[in-house]
Amino acid sequence: MTMEATHVVSIPRIGDKAPAFTAVTTQGEIDFPKQFEGSWVILFSHPADFTPVCTTEFITFASMEVKFAEAGCKLVGLSIDGLFSHIAWLRTIKEKIEYRGMKDVEVNFPLIEDITMEVAKKYGMIQPGEDTTKAVRAVFFIDPKGLIRAIIYYPLSLGRNFDEIYRALIAMKTADAFNVATPADWRPGDDVIIGPAGSCGTAKDRMDGKEDMVCQDWFFCSKKMDKDAVLKAVLKK
Repeated sequence: MTMEATHVVSIPRIGDKAPAFTAVTTQGEIDFPKQFEGSWVILFSHPADFTPVCTTEFITFASMEVKFAEAGCKLVGLSIDGLFSHIAWLRTIKEKIEYRGMKDVEVNFPLIEDITMEVAKKYGMIQPGEDTTKAVRAVFFIDPKGLIRAIIYYPLSLGRNFDEIYRALIAMKTADAFNVATPADWRPGDDVIIGPAGSCGTAKDRMDGKEDMVCQDWFFCSKKMDKDAVLKAVLKK
């Protein structure tokens, strides 16, 4: 059996504790996720500095940093480049690059130096079938308790959808705050989903309209959720 056939990529799972590490970043050394306890964090990787798709992503993330902060979420980036490369690239972004009307953009969130690929390997960001020396575009959502709540992976050629990343964050915070689920394409102000009935009596009450929800069948019930109530609950927390 070849080494390639026996190679296993370890990826943390949803519900796992986020793997811990210390690292040098463009904002100083960090102790992850310990120093971020009490806040949501998006840890994301990109293939390399001075690459065009990654540049558009960093401009977009940096332009949305305040929006994420208002939702109680901090951003941490990573690639397997060195610190001086990171600094030079971020400086070039601010001084020279414009994307979709965004220019003079300064990246203030930490960008991790990971030359040894230690952190990337802990999070399964190196996908040998895609590339053995570059991290794929991974996104890890980590909650205030340090638990991984969602994971999104993109190939090297595909830039991320940042509206979806933000939507996913708000949806998960809404689910936590109101003990509900969110349906396909949910946005604040849309109806939310109520979990399936746990007993025959509850199912009957739902179908008879005795609960504050609309049921199309015993297992499929929804209710209105005021947009302002959602935003009040999920922003600044």
